Amino acid sequence: MTDRADVIVIGGGIIGTSTAFFLSRRKRSVILIERGLTGQQASGVNFGGVRRQGRALVQLAMSNRALDIWYRAQSLLGEDVEFLPSGHTRVCYHAHDAEYFHRYAEQARGYGLDLEVLEGAAMFRRFPFLGREVLAASISLRDGHANPRLAAPAFGRAAARHGAHLVENTEIVRVEKEAGGFRVESAMGHVWRAEQLLICAGAWAGALSEQFGEPVPLVARGPQMAVTEPVPYRFMHSMGVYTSVKEESVYFRQIPRGNLVLGGGPPGPADPGTRRAGVLPGNTVQQIAQFRRLVPALAPLHVIRVWSGVESYLADSEPVIGPSSTTEGLFYAFGFSGSGFQIGPGVGETLAELLDAGATDMPLEPFSIARFGGAVPVVGAHTATASEA
Repeated sequence: MTDRADVIVIGGGIIGTSTAFFLSRRKRSVILIERGLTGQQASGVNFGGVRRQGRALVQLAMSNRALDIWYRAQSLLGEDVEFLPSGHTRVCYHAHDAEYFHRYAEQARGYGLDLEVLEGAAMFRRFPFLGREVLAASISLRDGHANPRLAAPAFGRAAARHGAHLVENTEIVRVEKEAGGFRVESAMGHVWRAEQLLICAGAWAGALSEQFGEPVPLVARGPQMAVTEPVPYRFMHSMGVYTSVKEESVYFRQIPRGNLVLGGGPPGPADPGTRRAGVLPGNTVQQIAQFRRLVPALAPLHVIRVWSGVESYLADSEPVIGPSSTTEGLFYAFGFSGSGFQIGPGVGETLAELLDAGATDMPLEPFSIARFGGAVPVVGAHTATASEA
């Protein structure tokens, strides 16, 4: 087994696998270590939206970079991840939200995101199936969706073909900073070493960053996902309700096989310790009621499956991306607050650039772990018990 590389990546979600892919294309040796299977946690259980609109403006540069990768995904990876540039539409029920659509569209234009906002009769001509409570629609034609069950594993396999070494079903119990780099030890006693370390372990990353003197207020939550029986393929756009009322939130996309994937509403329980998350029946009932409110003609559809997973959230809804503030050679990418799938490949390419070249043109200051003010000087070796990584 390969036990030394330029970079060790802990976490095999879409961030970790895409970083490994782009690093290996840069001829850097990479060991990626995942406790379960690549794409098994948050990266594989999410909605699959490839959505730029609605993101914080500071994320749009990275999101645009990611979208370019999604458009090239099949040629880059040699596999189909079912990316569909179908367009994405947000709708709203309240007048103040319609006003926000116009403000956001004007602001986003300066970041390379072009949106069309429609109201009233013009909106219903475009989307005649919408419920009549809908007041406005914001349309992003270049956005779309992909299959989260396929994406991270495809990046992992492509990284391996370029020389990266993937280690799955491996629990990490100790991480240390030592002379010349980092030492990573598994529960079975195997040791890997590298000059640089990237921690992108999702809801389990906080246990590692804290041991390097950088605690973060990371919270685990579970998305409430469902899929319906197949019906004729009619909905080319993925669509969601923008609202400050959590109970009104719902979003859906239709895949060419005919099934409608939907989510929304308040998140459910998630436990990083057991790596389990649940769908609350009451949430699904409420979700379906809002789904029917959004598209009344779909009221007869039956839900055939529900699922959830463990996602990581931060209070400001901005991820941690970039270098450690205490430890040279250490980097982070986690806390994407339910919105990491679309932006993931852009983060991976940016981190590969940063780790390889030592710099990137992508602005990372808003995502610094130092913003939490918890950096604590650590003397000597840094040890982390990473039983959940």
